[in-house]
Amino acid sequence: MEGAASGRQPGSAGAPALSVAGVSHSYGRRKALDDVSFDVPQGRFAVLLGLNGAGKSTLFSLITRLFAVTRGSISIFGFDVSRDPGEALRRLGVVFQARTLDLDLSVAQNLAYHAALHGVGAREAKARARDVLARVDMLDRIEDKARALSGGQMRRVEIARALLHRPRLLLLDEPTVGLDVKARADILAHVRGLVTREGLGVLWATHLIDEIEPGDQVVVLHRGKLLDCGTAEAVRLRAGAPDLTAAFRRLTGEGEPT
Repeated sequence: MEGAASGRQPGSAGAPALSVAGVSHSYGRRKALDDVSFDVPQGRFAVLLGLNGAGKSTLFSLITRLFAVTRGSISIFGFDVSRDPGEALRRLGVVFQARTLDLDLSVAQNLAYHAALHGVGAREAKARARDVLARVDMLDRIEDKARALSGGQMRRVEIARALLHRPRLLLLDEPTVGLDVKARADILAHVRGLVTREGLGVLWATHLIDEIEPGDQVVVLHRGKLLDCGTAEAVRLRAGAPDLTAAFRRLTGEGEPT
């Protein structure tokens, strides 16, 4: 993973799925992000690794325009989220850490509401809903109320919903928090499968090192600062550590993420 790219035309084949360039953000006097720069290439699984308070959720809020970018720039497939938010966000799907399904609506109704927000007609929305639910193995629950689903099933529906408007970049903020071991593994396998089969770019925010594979792109964020980025194996080697857990400890001076 290289530094933020420049000089590419928006939407071009060479543009990264996500480019973060010199981004800083503060809450009053507290600096949550300090000159953060990295790219997520198209069709790659990238991990934003950091402890609670590292700045992961702040960065996601900037990428999704919940917060305005005041220092630096963020672009999605070359489209700047501040100057061209419509084109940028049209290519983006998001799964936030907090559960966001309406528990009193069915799975189908939750997806239909999301489709309407993105200007997808009712007939097309039904077809797309069946397609995305099949992709996450949840088509058989399409008429069930959301409250009848397990935590892992809700997450899969949220991923399906994020895919409904056919984005090319998927952001997931701590998507396995509160799930059991099997549900965590299932969600991770589903998202990795989307990268492999469909060429989606993914930025997966987590504090759990066991969710990372040696070939994954890793961005190590700590107290708002970018400490290293590259494949997990490259990060390990640069830290002179026997494994990624030890590398994280050496980079941050903290204990292992839990």
